[in-house]
Amino acid sequence: MKIAKVLWEGRGLYAIVEGDEAELAEGDPFCGLKRTGKRALLQTLKFLPPVAPSKIVALGLNYRDHAEEVGARLPSEPLLFLKPSTAVIGPGDAIRYPPSSQRVDYEGELAVVIGRRAKDVSPEEAPKVILGYTCFNDVTARDLQRKDRQWTRAKGFDTFAPLGPWIETDLDPSDLKLETYLNGELRQSSRTSKLIFGPLELVSFISRVMTLLPGDVIATGTPSGIGPMEVGDIVEVRIEGIGSLINHVEAYSEGG
Repeated sequence: MKIAKVLWEGRGLYAIVEGDEAELAEGDPFCGLKRTGKRALLQTLKFLPPVAPSKIVALGLNYRDHAEEVGARLPSEPLLFLKPSTAVIGPGDAIRYPPSSQRVDYEGELAVVIGRRAKDVSPEEAPKVILGYTCFNDVTARDLQRKDRQWTRAKGFDTFAPLGPWIETDLDPSDLKLETYLNGELRQSSRTSKLIFGPLELVSFISRVMTLLPGDVIATGTPSGIGPMEVGDIVEVRIEGIGSLINHVEAYSEGG
């Protein structure tokens, strides 16, 4: 099932995506959805971020080819960092280019969406706490990352966590094709089978560090092919079995 959140008559409502239509639903995917029978064409809807996470737990260097690309040693354990909830934007929203950076990169990733409270779960128990999967772009101010020598500022700007377009709840994440396009040109291409630490292992590992809450997001890491974006560019993260997350880049504006 594909679960989206859409803007409907001024309110954010969940909807079930089927083909080129979405059926509006009452409730939410954590406590239960009830179909309403009201349908709309996808092209007529404004899609919102499918969840409002309390936190985004992201992974560094979780593809062997990406670690080689940046000249880093392979981690022996998952390398975790956090992105703030205020960085989240939805499909079609603008990534704002901060004036303090001269290089802002795309990083296409598979994201895990947590469906229920999780603490100290095993990899075998992890599927029970996962709601589903979606596309993620771990936008990064690469020059600030190198300057700061830690990642909070570089990855924490508002709009630096595009998420969507919906959550796919019926999906085997072990070997999915992941691609990132910049202005229609393929820049990243890999498969989730090349992850060093897979989704179930990550959920277990992270839940032994911090409690995961419903709606929290785990961004599983990016493959090789990272690169810069410029104002006016269009970036698309496309994942097999889920769909496409498309955003554009615009100049920063005060209070925007």
